[in-house]
Amino acid sequence: MKKLYVFLLLSVMFGASRAATITVTVDSVRHQTVTGFGAAACWGAMLPLDDVEVIKLLYGEDSPVGLNIVRMEISPNTKGDIKSPWDTPYDWHGYLPVIKEAKKRGAIVYGCPWSPPGEYKTNGTAQGGNSEEQGYQRGELHADYYAKFFPWLNSFLAYMHSNKADVDVVSLQNEPDWWVNYSGCLYSPEQLVDLVKNHAHLLKKSLYKVKLMSAESLNFNPKYTDPLLNDPSSCQHIDMIGGHLYGTPPLEYMAQSAATARKYGKDVWMTEHSVECGDRLPNWHDELIFAEEVNECMLAGANAYVYWYMLAHWSFVGTGEEKYGKGNEYGKLLRRGYVMSHFSKHLTGSTRLGSKASVHVGTNSAFQASAYIKDNSLIVMAIDTTKNAFDLKINLPYKVKGGMHLLSTDEAVCQQLPIELSGSTSSPVVSLPARSLNTYIFEIDREAEQVADVVVDAPEGPSVYYDLSGRLLSSPQGFCIERKADGSVIKHLCR
Repeated sequence: MKKLYVFLLLSVMFGASRAATITVTVDSVRHQTVTGFGAAACWGAMLPLDDVEVIKLLYGEDSPVGLNIVRMEISPNTKGDIKSPWDTPYDWHGYLPVIKEAKKRGAIVYGCPWSPPGEYKTNGTAQGGNSEEQGYQRGELHADYYAKFFPWLNSFLAYMHSNKADVDVVSLQNEPDWWVNYSGCLYSPEQLVDLVKNHAHLLKKSLYKVKLMSAESLNFNPKYTDPLLNDPSSCQHIDMIGGHLYGTPPLEYMAQSAATARKYGKDVWMTEHSVECGDRLPNWHDELIFAEEVNECMLAGANAYVYWYMLAHWSFVGTGEEKYGKGNEYGKLLRRGYVMSHFSKHLTGSTRLGSKASVHVGTNSAFQASAYIKDNSLIVMAIDTTKNAFDLKINLPYKVKGGMHLLSTDEAVCQQLPIELSGSTSSPVVSLPARSLNTYIFEIDREAEQVADVVVDAPEGPSVYYDLSGRLLSSPQGFCIERKADGSVIKHLCR
């Protein structure tokens, strides 16, 4: 009897029947706009994907995943005389079918050279230099060929354009800081600045409507992006920076590089990484780790996240290899594809808002979240990797009136559940199941956000904008008041 009394007392004191609460506070400060999400159209070592059905499964608003960026290699040649380890023609032509299909589905295409032509390089081959047969000679772009590098990229752009497969972005180099025995080219940061500041004007950006990305270092090392941006002569040619995550998590080097990029108004793309799991299919913990990586890239300031192969047992579409077990059927959308869809189907085109999670000792130290605004929606991503369920209180900058909860757990992915609220509120409380990935999409209550009797003094001339307290804004943002030159006033959600 004494034991029962103690149990009941503890239940009353600590609310044993109620879940603990985690609080996320979202502000109205706007950060980066999310361009989108994608993957590389290859499998194996730069082997071009040749199945357009995979593209149809992954790309476009009507697809289950909704990717909108596709990465391809810019091969060193167009003739097909270099063979991959699978004896497949190693040229631009091999990518045409999937790139054309992706373009039909609205994808942004970006090409990346693993190596310029071998004759342009110090070791005379497309290989990077880390091979015994080359005597481990560094494979660099020879100084005499700097002037030919961008005309070579122009020839690639012209080829793709002539085949109705236009490319939207080209980068300088894949992993310029990594010695390899496959296709590769080594650069120092100083060499890249020299290449860009003195020769990037030769890239026909206007003709092909193409943007130039920095070289994509192995671990998003700021030593490879900062010099290009801090030099005014090279910065004017760079439209965005890119990099990979091997060896460093997003909130370290990538966040440092992104801070410099934001200072110069440049976009930031994470362009290659994979969350692998050895010789087995990913378990649910692996999938949550992948989701955390994508979320952390957003928190680090990424405009885009591009995964490695789109066809792999640890990726979005199965390969059919039996050694990885049941569930890896060729052409089947894997669970990771559905996890990716939380981000790609809902965050593309959104703008990230500032957010902060209050995680108390004894609740969930592994929890993470991010927040976004898109059209008439406020979106909150939340990831819980622990075995405990929680209530999630979300303090929002605007009132909302319900919405949709997209929930993925080990038992089922992409469950769509209604968010039902008793009335308009800026502090909804929603469920956060254990070991779950959650996308909460709230509908902004425009009527509840209307504020009467706001008095502002409008100068003559073009429209001016004020917040709902009547403070003058330097640019329209969030819910605001537009006072036109004729004196009329409109309250609306400014983008």
